[in-house]
Amino acid sequence: MTKRLLTGLQPSGELTIGNYIGSIKQVVNYEKEYETFLFVPDMHSITVPQDPETLHRRVREIVGMYIACGVSPTTNHIYIQSEIPEHANLSWVLECHSYMGELSRMTQFKAKSDGKKEIGCGLFTYPILMAADILLYKADFVPTGIDQKQHVELARNIAQRFNSRYGETFVVPEPLIPKVGAKIRDLLYPEKKMSKSAENPKSSIFLTDPEKAIRKKIMSAVTDSETIVRFDEENKPGVSNLLTIYACLSEITIEEAERHFADARYGDLKKEVADVVVEKLTALQDRYAEVMKSGIVDETLDRGRDYVRPIAQETYDQVRRLVGLGRV
Repeated sequence: MTKRLLTGLQPSGELTIGNYIGSIKQVVNYEKEYETFLFVPDMHSITVPQDPETLHRRVREIVGMYIACGVSPTTNHIYIQSEIPEHANLSWVLECHSYMGELSRMTQFKAKSDGKKEIGCGLFTYPILMAADILLYKADFVPTGIDQKQHVELARNIAQRFNSRYGETFVVPEPLIPKVGAKIRDLLYPEKKMSKSAENPKSSIFLTDPEKAIRKKIMSAVTDSETIVRFDEENKPGVSNLLTIYACLSEITIEEAERHFADARYGDLKKEVADVVVEKLTALQDRYAEVMKSGIVDETLDRGRDYVRPIAQETYDQVRRLVGLGRV
């Protein structure tokens, strides 16, 4: 029986090359091996205020970009979280089986709430909604970056707790962390992850960036005072980041990339990285324009919703009966 994999397509902010390498590129590979569920977590987005029109637009754009990047709109089940009411329904049941202490230990909550006087409840409880997203479809695997692994661990804990109390109900999911390219770093501050919401736009390469901007950002990327091109994330994070980008987009290993640049200077490294990024993103942008002009996005979302809704209903009905909700 084919294993099931699930991941979210976050609609807040523009996608970066870090998203492409660390997530989208992996999905293209995963769809060959697993039954893949890809959902747009628009409900997670409103943990902070959103402009409704912008959110509606970004939902369609994120799906269009994933398709442009090679994610199959027919092999994968792609859907919008809020169009499946069972996500919220299951989340409430799981909240009643979760603890304040485990939520307060979530590193992202601590980071996002630091120094703020007024913190929305959704920011505190959204990891449980994330657990519901996963457990609702009894997913076997969840691709995740290193910084998101804690959320999968919470889903595992909740599933095990529920199963222990009511019997085997949920599949306990396993995290999948790519060995290469799991974390593309900020171009200016390579000790941090490349982010869609970086304060300095020069820190990130966005998938919609024009060629001139891409080359300027990469040529301005932080390296170090040494002149040797080698992979050493601890002592040479900037250079290691550029090598990772080059290796992932060139479909070669880090070791092969190191050998390729064995006699190169940092300027040579940056130029070649810029070349491979421009080549890749130019092709993606052309394909994206075609996708957004067609009706494929809405067709894909309709098809995905119609496929996953019965699965979600079956799981939630099972949970509802187990905990005593509704009529017998």
